[in-house]
Amino acid sequence: MAMLSSVIRSGMSTLANSSSRGVSHVTVIGGGLMGSGIAQVAAQTGHKVTLVDLDEKVLSSSTSRISKSLSRVAKKKFGDDAEGAKSFLDSTMGAISTSTSAVSVVQETDLVIEAIVENMGIKHKLFTELDGAAPDNVIFASNTSSLPIEEIASVTNRKDRFGGLHFFNPVPMMKLLEIVKTPQLSDSTLDQLKAFGKAMGKTSVVCSDTPGFIVNRLLVPNLAEAVKMKERGVASTEDIDIAMRLGAGHPMGPLQLADYVGLDTCLFILQGWNAKYPEIEMFKPPATLEKLVSEGKLGVKSGEGFYKY
Repeated sequence: MAMLSSVIRSGMSTLANSSSRGVSHVTVIGGGLMGSGIAQVAAQTGHKVTLVDLDEKVLSSSTSRISKSLSRVAKKKFGDDAEGAKSFLDSTMGAISTSTSAVSVVQETDLVIEAIVENMGIKHKLFTELDGAAPDNVIFASNTSSLPIEEIASVTNRKDRFGGLHFFNPVPMMKLLEIVKTPQLSDSTLDQLKAFGKAMGKTSVVCSDTPGFIVNRLLVPNLAEAVKMKERGVASTEDIDIAMRLGAGHPMGPLQLADYVGLDTCLFILQGWNAKYPEIEMFKPPATLEKLVSEGKLGVKSGEGFYKY
């Protein structure tokens, strides 16, 4: 009986340690701007990181981008201390490995952060494969900016260990992290995600799994309303932006901001929300936004949107 009690206590202790330990290894899936930014900051803050993408060329581009970004950080942080800068760069880059196989690397990680294309079918396929390969203790998270976390998690058997970690671009510069809590997310997992956000040097806010979470739910309809105001002939593009800069203290007007976000991104978010919630008027995409995107005028990245660049 004493031996049985000892085994039970040992097992309970192992489970407790597994659920309370911090995140030391992070797997980031998606080698684009967001994925590489998340990988960089995770490595900078003492985590081991594996960056995954199906395309070796994307991974090569990602590591090059991270190295250049870290060089700027090192110059700012160490100034004329060339030895300190080199040590920082070498140790941070040394913490990052790459792979083209997500299934093979998730067996040795604590947290998986998905930062791939905003397509529910593709995310479902990925997480179905990962759920079968990753140990039970591994936490899954999506960096989606617009898709429901609960729906993404629906194909897994770890809904209590699946949350949203919405970083903002550029990740090394933007301090905010939205942690998205589904009804199924356990308190212990939420605590681990909060601790991870703090370790990453981010200011975390927690919100429920609502369309757009906090920032985009407030921001995107605001941008859309500015477009509709222009359509109604209330004011010109320039005057709408000037009014919000000088009258509301915004650093950038809504139409200029839409150009910087990407008009295709704004439209994609609105279309997704409108399809799911057609009764909500503010989610209906403005005709002008649809026209500009159809013409390839996507904002800053294409050289023209509401303004020319």
